[in-house]
Amino acid sequence: MARRDSSPDFVEAIARGLDVIRAFGPRRPVMSLSAVAEAAGLARPTARRILLTLDQLGYVRAAEGGFELTPRVLDLGMSYVLSRGLWDVARPHLEQLVARTHESSSIAQLDGSDIVYVARVAVPKIIALAVTIGTRFPAMQTSLGKVLLAALPPDEAERVLAEPSRSGITPPWQPDAAERAGTLREVRARGWSLTDEQLAPGIRSVAAPLRDGDGRTIAALNVTVHAAETPVEVLTGEYLPWLLQTASAISADWSARQAVPQVVIGRPA
Repeated sequence: MARRDSSPDFVEAIARGLDVIRAFGPRRPVMSLSAVAEAAGLARPTARRILLTLDQLGYVRAAEGGFELTPRVLDLGMSYVLSRGLWDVARPHLEQLVARTHESSSIAQLDGSDIVYVARVAVPKIIALAVTIGTRFPAMQTSLGKVLLAALPPDEAERVLAEPSRSGITPPWQPDAAERAGTLREVRARGWSLTDEQLAPGIRSVAAPLRDGDGRTIAALNVTVHAAETPVEVLTGEYLPWLLQTASAISADWSARQAVPQVVIGRPA
């Protein structure tokens, strides 16, 4: 495999290791050496060395039929979430929101043209797409993504949406530029967004922005329901006010946390 970056500071071995980890997915939890090599675009000997290294580090393990990820991989994503402090602030509010609605609630941030889930409190319901921390979906087709895109200047939102999605999902709703712009204008005007089976059949959700002390949107919060169980009128009439209250409370707590001086204790000079 040719180097993907000519910079002398680029470490190809790390990039290949991440390629191997990303080769695993919901429909392929156990993969043979050959399958990993093909998915990651690596020669078999290279893939084997990386898998054995990840095994020694505890990120993969041998399984019947090949290799599988271990729960330790979650540490990679949680390191980001915990370093931002957002989970500590949001968790009690998410739990209270889920207790009220009896529906799952998540927080996501924008990564290119996708959203990535960074926090979630779920209820055991069967929906079309499985969601865990680190799951990514195309942003424009999700309520979370619409909120995050609407927080950008229109030209920047279009630039972001021009990037290819890395989610591996092709949603049924594929709006053109004019429809995208109109949708995001509406979200900006009302301050929240709705997705009604635009990502996948059966998935309906509303989302609201989470803001810092300067009013910048740092993430988005949603409530997700099954379309066959919960009509739009209930989602927007009953759950949306609770969602907006929760988003406001998280934003206020996050702003207060930001305002606390950070004291670093170190060795005297």
